[in-house]
Amino acid sequence: MKKTYTDKQGQYLAFIYYYGKIHGCSPSEAEMQQYFRVSPPTVHQMVLALEARGLIARTPGQARSIHLLISRDELPDLV
Repeated sequence: MKKTYTDKQGQYLAFIYYYGKIHGCSPSEAEMQQYFRVSPPTVHQMVLALEARGLIARTPGQARSIHLLISRDELPDLV
């Protein structure tokens, strides 16, 4: 199976997956910013890119609404 995301996008997807497993909800953009040590615009652009590629879905106006649209088998390990 050919992966449809970059290595960096894969790390964000893996973080979203594992965060959800641990906390029972998706991470906020602020939590992703803290984990990856990047600026708020960087995280927001990544979320938009993942959504545009059909890898995640979000509910407009609802916090912590990121849902992965790919299976765990398609995700890389979080490093």
